[in-house]
Amino acid sequence: MEFTFSKRARTLTLVLIVAGLLATVVGIMGDTTDHHQRTWASLFVNGFFFFGIALGSLYFFALQYATESAWSALLKRVYEGLMGFLPIGAGVIVLVLAAGHFGHLHHLWHWMDPEVTNPDNPEKYDALIAGKMPYLNTGFFWLRTIAYLAVFLLFARWFRKRSLEMDRQTGDVLVTNHKTNYRRGALFLVLFAVFSSMLAWDWIMSIDVHWFSTLFGWYTFSGIWVSAMVAAMVMVLYLKRKGYLPQVNNSHIHDMGKWVFAISFLWSYLWFSQFMLYWYANIPEEVSYFMVRVDPGLQLHNGFRWPFFITFIINFTVPMVLLMSRDAKRNPRFLMTVCALILIGHWMDVQVMVQPGTLGHWHMSWLEIGMFLLFLGVFIRVALTTLTKAPLVPVHHPYMDESVHHHI
Repeated sequence: MEFTFSKRARTLTLVLIVAGLLATVVGIMGDTTDHHQRTWASLFVNGFFFFGIALGSLYFFALQYATESAWSALLKRVYEGLMGFLPIGAGVIVLVLAAGHFGHLHHLWHWMDPEVTNPDNPEKYDALIAGKMPYLNTGFFWLRTIAYLAVFLLFARWFRKRSLEMDRQTGDVLVTNHKTNYRRGALFLVLFAVFSSMLAWDWIMSIDVHWFSTLFGWYTFSGIWVSAMVAAMVMVLYLKRKGYLPQVNNSHIHDMGKWVFAISFLWSYLWFSQFMLYWYANIPEEVSYFMVRVDPGLQLHNGFRWPFFITFIINFTVPMVLLMSRDAKRNPRFLMTVCALILIGHWMDVQVMVQPGTLGHWHMSWLEIGMFLLFLGVFIRVALTTLTKAPLVPVHHPYMDESVHHHI
């Protein structure tokens, strides 16, 4: 069955994009103090968040091949659609990094200022940052960034190309290519295990350059994963409502709901491990990250305390309470509402990770909301456009029959 990107859907995505642009401009014009820094910070937050959804979709896609899962065969094209945003998200991240590193158009990453590692400038020199320069030096930093993005984009392109080729294959050729996908999926998981943590250190943890956490890479990964699963579920429910994917039944939806439920607990566990255990130990180099986010004495200046805890409440309590029952994970209308809440919660989580180190104070106005709507419109448009370029259900897949008859 071919998917048609309807005129109404195109119009709605265009409205989101235009509304986002207008709101962003209003937000920039309405704040004459630090709108320049806020604009770059918001651009990075949204670029990373939606890049993360696409990356999480690529990860789950490879995971299904590596584990030879049959139930998700009917949903394969949905993840391919979400992966379509990967090049755009990568471009936005590179733009923001390059603007700060080479153009000095913003100061989101304090360590990028060469003067902080210059001992001849005692006013700016930071001995701790200078000690991290073997890892955070320009050449090595960009080598790592290029390696991450090259691996992700090449694997995404390879998986997509092979997926389309398999629609025209049968018999032994199909089985052979499926086994190749299995091996490539396993290889990607190995690379992703390393790169997903390292990119979190490089792009986000280094914003608070004096702080470090051994769990931060996994924490960021769990947020990316659950956001991707939520986006995939919303896409499947949307397609089902429009009359597509008729073979996707309540059991498929139930399994996707279980993934969202389970990974939300993983994220919550890592959130707790970072915050409570570090806070209880009270070691200065470990708690500095949380001091600017939750210390009551600093709230008059930054106001991150409520966003920090509200994010946890949304991302832990909402899935735990609302997705506990079997019926809840099989109710499309209810799931759409829950997924929207979780998606917003994880977007706020990225805001809380980035804003304190880049702005020093909490902001949520037309600029941030407009940028989110702009990226949301572009993301949906790209995903739906990708879905139009191939049959919505794979024509040939070794496990298709098992997926069609999936029941739990």
